[in-house]
Parts: sequence; C-alpha cells; structure tokens
Amino acid sequence: MKSKEALLYARTIRHLRAVQLLGRAKRVLPAGGVDRRPAPLRRPCETLARPALREPVLVGPTRARMLGEEGELLTPKDWDDPDRPALWRYHANYFDDLRAGGASRRAKWNDDLIERWVDENSSARTIGWDPYPTSLRIVNWVRWGLSQGLSEAAIESLAVQARTLRANLEWHILGNHLLANAKALVFAGTFFRGEEAEAWHRKGMSLVRRELAEQVLADGGHFERSPMYHSLVLEDVLDLVALVRAAPKAFDRPDEVEAWLGSIADRMGAWLVAMTHPDRDIALFNDAAFGQAPSPAALAEYARRLGRTAPEPPGERLTSLEASGYVRVAHGPILAILDVGEIGPKYLPGHAHADTLSFEVSFDGRRVITNGGTSVYEQGDERLRQRSTAAHSTVEIDGESSSEIWSSFRVARRAEPLDLRIEDGAEGLSVACSHDGYKRLPGKVIHRRTWRFADRSIDVEDTLTGRFDSAIARLHLHPDFDASLGEQGAVVAHERRTAFDVRVDGGQLTSERGTWHPGFGRSLPNDQLLYRIDPAEPRATCHIAW
Repeated sequence: MKSKEALLYARTIRHLRAVQLLGRAKRVLPAGGVDRRPAPLRRPCETLARPALREPVLVGPTRARMLGEEGELLTPKDWDDPDRPALWRYHANYFDDLRAGGASRRAKWNDDLIERWVDENSSARTIGWDPYPTSLRIVNWVRWGLSQGLSEAAIESLAVQARTLRANLEWHILGNHLLANAKALVFAGTFFRGEEAEAWHRKGMSLVRRELAEQVLADGGHFERSPMYHSLVLEDVLDLVALVRAAPKAFDRPDEVEAWLGSIADRMGAWLVAMTHPDRDIALFNDAAFGQAPSPAALAEYARRLGRTAPEPPGERLTSLEASGYVRVAHGPILAILDVGEIGPKYLPGHAHADTLSFEVSFDGRRVITNGGTSVYEQGDERLRQRSTAAHSTVEIDGESSSEIWSSFRVARRAEPLDLRIEDGAEGLSVACSHDGYKRLPGKVIHRRTWRFADRSIDVEDTLTGRFDSAIARLHLHPDFDASLGEQGAVVAHERRTAFDVRVDGGQLTSERGTWHPGFGRSLPNDQLLYRIDPAEPRATCHIAW
C-alpha cells in the first residue's frame, strides 16, 4: 500500500466505531450456508395500506429498467452479472416493481420472477443475498404476499432470507443500512408466527427504536444529510406505521408504537418539505438524485392515507434546520437552500459530498442555481468528480476539495462548520458561516461565506483567510438556463427571458460548459459561472439581481 493511500485509510478509520470494525472483520470470514428449516407458521395480517408508489421497473416479462439503464433478467447469471455495476445488480434483487404503479397489471411477470429468484439463487454467495438487497426484498415480498399471495416455495425462501439476514446484520455500515435490516426483521416477524418469528420481531423493533432515536435529528432531518436517503428512511417509517395498523396484535402496545412512529414521520415530513424546491423535488446535497426514492408528493400522500397530516411548506421567510445544518430562505420570487452544516455522521460519511457552504436557488418556481447531483456510485474518476467541491456551488481552493473524499464512499479529513450567524431584522436577512476544510492545506485557509438577501438581490460574499494560489467559486446552473457574458457581468436566462443579472466585485467572472446529474445514469449539459478570487485581495462578492 502506498504511503498516501495508507494515510487516507488512517484518517478514515479513526472515525469508525468499534462495532463497525468488528463487523468488517466478521465479513472476511467464510460465509456459512443457508438455514433451510421449514418456515414458521403464517400470522393473520391485513393487507397493508398502498405505499408511496415507485416508477415501474419491469418493461417486459424479463426486462427491467433501473438506474436509467435497461437489461435482461433472463438467465441465472443476470441476477449477479459481473459485467454490470454493483448498484444495478442490487436493484435487480430488490423487487421494487412489486410496489410500483400498476404492479397488479404485471402480476404474472412479477410472480414468475419471484419463482425464478428462488430457483436460481440457492447459494448465499451471490450479491442478492447481501443484507441490504435481502432487507428490501423481504419487505417487498411480504407486501406482495399480503395483497397478491406467494407460492409455498417463495414463503419457504422468505423464511430462509430472514434467518440469513438475522445472522448478517450490517454492523460494519450502520446508518440507513442497519435500519433497513431492522425493518425487514419486523416485517418477517409479523408475517410469520412462532418462537423464531417472535425473535426476529423483537430484534427488529429493538434496532428500529435505537436507530431512529439516533438517525432522526431534532429538526426531523436524517443524520446522513442527504434529502434522497432522508426520503428513503421516511418511507421506512411510514411502512412500519402501515404494518402496525395491519397487524396490531404483533406489537406490544400498538397504539403507542403507531403514535411514536407517526410523530417521527411528521417531523421527517416537515423537514423534507423544507428541503424541496418549488418544482416539487428534492434539493441536491450530498448523494441525491431524482427517482431513487418516492417523491416528496408521493410520501405526503402516503402519510395522508395513514391518517397523518402532511405538512405544508414553511410559511416563514427563514427556516433554520439547525441540527442538520441547512437554512431555507423564501424571499419574494426566490427560494434558497444553504448548506451550513456537517457533511454527515463522523463514522458514516459514505454518502457525503465536499459541498460545505454550497447553495441552491429557485426563481419564480424554477430551479436555477444547483449542485451537480449524482449519477454513479461505481468507483472511478467520475464518482470522485461528482463528490468534489468543484461539482458544487461553492469555493474550491488550490484544486482541492473542502473534505478529503476518496474511493466511492470514503472521506478522510472533513470540513467542520464554524461560527454560524443568522440575522433577520430591519436591515435585512443575512446568513454567514465558515468552515475549516482547507486548514489541512499548507496555507491553512478558512473559508467564510455570507449570503445577504435584499428586496431584489442576493449578495454572496466569500472571504478567504490564509495563503493560497488559486480559489475558484462556481455557480452551477440548471440546464434550462443559459449564461451570457457581457462587459457588466452575466445574464442568466431561460428561453430568452432574463432571470438574473450576475456581476462580481473582487473576482473575474467567466463561464464554461459542464454537466448536471439529476438521476442515476443521467448527465445533462449545463452552463457554469466561475469567478477567481485574487490571493492578494482574498474577498469577492457575487451580486445576483433580478
């Protein structure tokens, strides 16, 4: 191992918890066989409330469209084809089409695929037996079994999957993965009955209680600070509410359990609404992409079907999501969402981007300034680029990212937010925050950014304290908007209609073409505005006026 890579490992591992290290050590041991004892008896259970619907996956009896790419599920190899990205293979084993719109019309296709999966995945060494796809598949099969029915072979397999999952919980990862494991055990323990099923249920509920207490922050946000993963966890909570309603006898004090889960869902729903643009989709901070989780509107409708009151967008012009580190400003035709928080939990930064002090802006209901989004998880240059500071609307120093991202899901040294100040008074509204992510560089730079909101403008002031050779601030524009440079600055327009005029004091404004990634497998060309900050005069103000 090269010395640089060894240092990255050391700076990454020091943040991990002991249980993660033990879990990783366990995973290098030879995998045991599957336990094929007969399945426990079924428990009476009502059909679950209709979930937040996903986009259909199956486009034919054996053909699926996932992550923007179509492929066949025609042979045993296709469940774990090494020529396909790991995430595509994961999705092939989720069976998400069972909870997609129009699934009942594709019942024959889905039933045939379930039977084939049972026949063609007898070995627990394929990717489909990894704990995460196993967890999602268990929940989807249980839902399908309660509404459409499962064959005896599928029911036997479901029990085997639950046993295998119980023995292989994702302690090495924790976070949303462990919560998904716990939810699946609760679903399996509710679907079946008997001593073994009760043990699954108890373990699952114990983990659900513990993980939700840690993972859902005081402001309702999920602790990984990704609106996409927040949406997935909110879906998990709503699914558990639906399960309690369908099988109350499986739970101790079901009314209390439902009320507790419902209150968490309410807080998470309010957070999600605050982090949603007027186009009704999520802000793109950290790993976030459209289409991987149910939309905010679909989740709100699901909550209403379960008797919860779906939250409305905040009525105040300023909403500070203090625990998760985001600030929402609704100011006339502007909606701005600012990132002034940590990149995520110290022991779980796998879905973090180096996006500290980035921001997104919608104008008259249209997304204009954005972050770069996420289209790949596979290790490589493109994954690193999409996680880099340069792919976000913030400041890059000396070609480095504000947090030391590496590999596909790793972060060594991280930016820490400093000295957040929010002022909302007679003189206007301003938000200021610093971070120390560049303090690891020789010049030990501290970046401070201040957003000032006036009646018809936003001023974004960047101040850099320390030594540096190059500093570049970027504004990534939505592909619907074009940037035209002139002597006085730039005009940002949509179909020849001006949205913003942009000029910079203390920096040279230029533009270049880039790409925006609103979903997996999607890359759209866009314009980016850049301005360089002079090391001799390390302060620049970007004026955005309308």
